[in-house]
Amino acid sequence: MAYLDVAPSAASNGATVVLLHGKNFCAATWDDTMRGLAAAGYRVIAPDQIGFCKSSKPAGYQYSLHTMAALTAALLDRAGATKVILVGHSTGGLLAARFALLYPDRVSRLVLVNPLGLNDTLAEGVPYADLGVLRAKEAKTDAASIKAYQLRTYYHGEWRPAYDRWVAMLAGQYASPDGDVVRDAQARLSDMIQTQPVAAELPRLTMPVSLIIGQRDLTAFRANTAPPARRARIRTVPQAAEEAARRIPRASLIRLEGLGHSPQVEAPAIFVRTLRAAITP
Repeated sequence: MAYLDVAPSAASNGATVVLLHGKNFCAATWDDTMRGLAAAGYRVIAPDQIGFCKSSKPAGYQYSLHTMAALTAALLDRAGATKVILVGHSTGGLLAARFALLYPDRVSRLVLVNPLGLNDTLAEGVPYADLGVLRAKEAKTDAASIKAYQLRTYYHGEWRPAYDRWVAMLAGQYASPDGDVVRDAQARLSDMIQTQPVAAELPRLTMPVSLIIGQRDLTAFRANTAPPARRARIRTVPQAAEEAARRIPRASLIRLEGLGHSPQVEAPAIFVRTLRAAITP
């Protein structure tokens, strides 16, 4: 696993923040967030998860949230980070919740930023897609399809040039000589997302939890494949977060009006200010 380890750029406060990226992102996507936290005295660690970006993509790998949480725990052991503030975005939020359930003593505070997995989309009506279906979808993925999806779902129809670098980052992996490996890994990761929600286990989270939710996010994993009559039952991330906040014992819900799925990319200054307030004791 590749990872970024950023030292405080101001007087250290002794705390470490771990940032977990989403499926369409890499550790580098946290660039503004890392710099903002370092300026507040935090050490910041941001891994590329197995199967993503600069980390290994083993052929035929069985991706699971339990495995990825265990690998992340081992990485933190190696980095000397025992107890951390854990922040996860999108699929990284799903992983962060699983990590917190498996290793509650290692997480002082959990922050979920527009996370997946707060609802069980298969139970709500999304049809299961096997690896063949998922691979066929990944075969069609390119820069144009990535941008179109993010424009519609993440950024509510408002594109900015600053987003182009992240499209290029993801599309470049698909277009690389290892593109077939990337596509297979992405298909296997989609299978993990659809089959391993944490919705039923949310009441078991024991640490303080902040949900930071861009309210214009339209993400509802694979909802477009559901029969038209059932699509209204499949909740978007903001809709699922409302119920999740009531079911998590020590949760607070922070609604970011006017922002979408990736508030740390869309409005970095607002996001850093919001995150710092959420994690300040």
